[in-house]
Amino acid sequence: MTHILIICSFMLFISNIAHADIYKYTDENGVTCYTDTTFGKKTERVFKDNSNTSTDRHSTGTGSEKPKSYHRIIHEKASEYNLDPSLIKAVITTESNWNHMAISRKGAMGLMQLMPATADNMNVNNPFNPEENIEGGTKYLKYLLNRFNGDLTLALAAYNAGPKTVEKFGYIPPITETRQYVKKVLSLYNGKTVYTSLDNEPNKKDDTPEQIYKIILEDGTVLFTNSTLLTKNPVRF
Repeated sequence: MTHILIICSFMLFISNIAHADIYKYTDENGVTCYTDTTFGKKTERVFKDNSNTSTDRHSTGTGSEKPKSYHRIIHEKASEYNLDPSLIKAVITTESNWNHMAISRKGAMGLMQLMPATADNMNVNNPFNPEENIEGGTKYLKYLLNRFNGDLTLALAAYNAGPKTVEKFGYIPPITETRQYVKKVLSLYNGKTVYTSLDNEPNKKDDTPEQIYKIILEDGTVLFTNSTLLTKNPVRF
């Protein structure tokens, strides 16, 4: 039986693909779609299945299995966009567990789980290519940090739930998945909960300690953050 995968900005049909080439095409409405069958359309192959090789492209890639080349790419892109490489690694671990062929039920793709529309906006031609995916994900995370004035908790929430959703609430949305996502990324990020922008003036030293607040979420989760937008009555430390 042929398994068909179509991922596009407005429609999504997914079946589990064990081994298949993946193609990209743009439909008559200008929507970018990904599929494992050409449908007689003019397509561009963005992934070639090498099932007969000894490399398992579906490996979770944990621990020592993480491709070393990913770390080189991560450090290059982190430097380019003035982000901490550890933050990018934490996002990748949470998003795909280092599986460059990961596809979510909602259609997010690759290491940093880019949605088709996001991939297009970040000029990612092949979201299953590790370097392109990390480039796009890092660029998008930087965009979100700028959009939310350097607030890492809100930027991460927006990475998961979308920036408009976060702006609607003004704090981490009351979505269990999003709150668990933010908590996990921050935990993996060497336990850091405060993001200091690397775009500050290089010669300007600020000795004023940043205020940290303790927030108890509705589900009982304790969150430490530098944002007062999360609750009306934060406890300052």
